[in-house]
Amino acid sequence: MRKKILVTGGAGFIGSHLCEKLLELGHDVLCVDNYFTGNKDNIRHLMGNTSFELMRHDVTFPLYVEADEIYNFACPASPVYYQKDPVQTTKTSVHGAINMLGLAKRLNAKILQASTSEVYGDPEVHPQTEAYWGKVNPIGIRSCYDEGKRCAETLFFDYYRQHQLDVKVIRIFNTYGPKMQPDDGRVVSNFIVQALTNKELTMYGDGQQTRSFCFVSDLVEGIVRMMDSPKGFTGPVNLGNPTEFTMLELAEMVLKLTGSKSKIVFKPLPADDPRQRKPDISLAKQNLSWQPGVNLEDGLKQTISYFRSTI
Repeated sequence: MRKKILVTGGAGFIGSHLCEKLLELGHDVLCVDNYFTGNKDNIRHLMGNTSFELMRHDVTFPLYVEADEIYNFACPASPVYYQKDPVQTTKTSVHGAINMLGLAKRLNAKILQASTSEVYGDPEVHPQTEAYWGKVNPIGIRSCYDEGKRCAETLFFDYYRQHQLDVKVIRIFNTYGPKMQPDDGRVVSNFIVQALTNKELTMYGDGQQTRSFCFVSDLVEGIVRMMDSPKGFTGPVNLGNPTEFTMLELAEMVLKLTGSKSKIVFKPLPADDPRQRKPDISLAKQNLSWQPGVNLEDGLKQTISYFRSTI
């Protein structure tokens, strides 16, 4: 069935891939973005599509449009950007959630919140299950993002309980792929850009901290499956790749795949940077029949190819 779908943050890294997928599925897509971290180049190729519409708007202000489904992805997701204006980051997560939930309530629309593995903070449980409440510093330099997303989840579940709104909440773990911004400060884009420009690879800490990297096409498939799941299955659901790598392993793989002669240099670990991050995806496997299929080496090859053509 053809649906009218609103994607906030639709010109961002994940949002733009989601817009492409929804158009492929035959839907009408309204992409809303204020371009704080989103980029028109990410969705420029979609502008000739009559099923695609683009609107410049900041979700901290109310939005009056028609939609059957809402994907709420508006929020800077990399420390470089969300720490640049931390108050606005919190407002985007909290006021943005309130405004989008209000819109969904008026329209009786289904709504999905893009939450994050950052709600687990620096976890004491490994791997992280959705039942884990997390260990987050509420007054740290990352808390504008961590606590903003935690509050957004609170609002979604309160709207579900109080207004019986059809809500879906996903927790996204580290994602990478084409259309990442070269200066967004995420480890994959940092390493690739540094390797391709023959600069030293900056390793924070001893390189033994771990992350799990999910290729963007795998993630988008999980997102769409979550939106299409039965009413009452609200989540939260972890979406990420459970294969764990140390930062040192990632750096060495990037150097091998780029053929770069760059050296690795070690710098102090930033405040509140988690030591371990790995999703337990049992819930997604069981309820969405979803698990990632792209391994890190294959995903990195595609991402490196993208960056070669853009930097």
